[in-house]
Amino acid sequence: MLKILVIDIETKPHTGYVWQLFNQNISLSQLKETGGTICFAAKWLGDDEIIFKSDWHGSHRAMIKAAHKLLDTADAIVHYNGTKFDIPMLNKEFIKLGLAPPAPHKNIDLYREVKRNFKFASNKLDHVAEQLGLGKKTAHTGFKLWLDVLAREPEALDLMEEYNKQDVILTEKVYYKV
Repeated sequence: MLKILVIDIETKPHTGYVWQLFNQNISLSQLKETGGTICFAAKWLGDDEIIFKSDWHGSHRAMIKAAHKLLDTADAIVHYNGTKFDIPMLNKEFIKLGLAPPAPHKNIDLYREVKRNFKFASNKLDHVAEQLGLGKKTAHTGFKLWLDVLAREPEALDLMEEYNKQDVILTEKVYYKV
């Protein structure tokens, strides 16, 4: 039986120094800190258990190693826009830690499937899931949530976990529907 993993990551933004707000070209010398993965949620297709790992539930290294182990054991990985974002971001994290690439697997990018086969007003996960009657993403405070997570505000950490897990639930529902 195929082992199919559904996964979603959340990342922190790059931070840097800027002279103005509009029409900026930020050089590497202006970069204070690069962004990266702060948490991920995943589940095996059809299972009830959602796996959640984060920087605030242990070390960054342990979180990335847990993601690597999941990808390494999966035959296929389901994600939403993961071909352009989640998978390359995780691959960057893996190589930075000196981890070998995960075992070969099939990537199933639902964003690409939806965009190629359907004409929704928007191809965003929230819109597609709502249009299909599958639910909605978890409401949050926008960019402030990410700032509060970086400040380790307890309510924000809980909300980020709920948000990340809900994205995995919606991604699995969209997978079954499309």
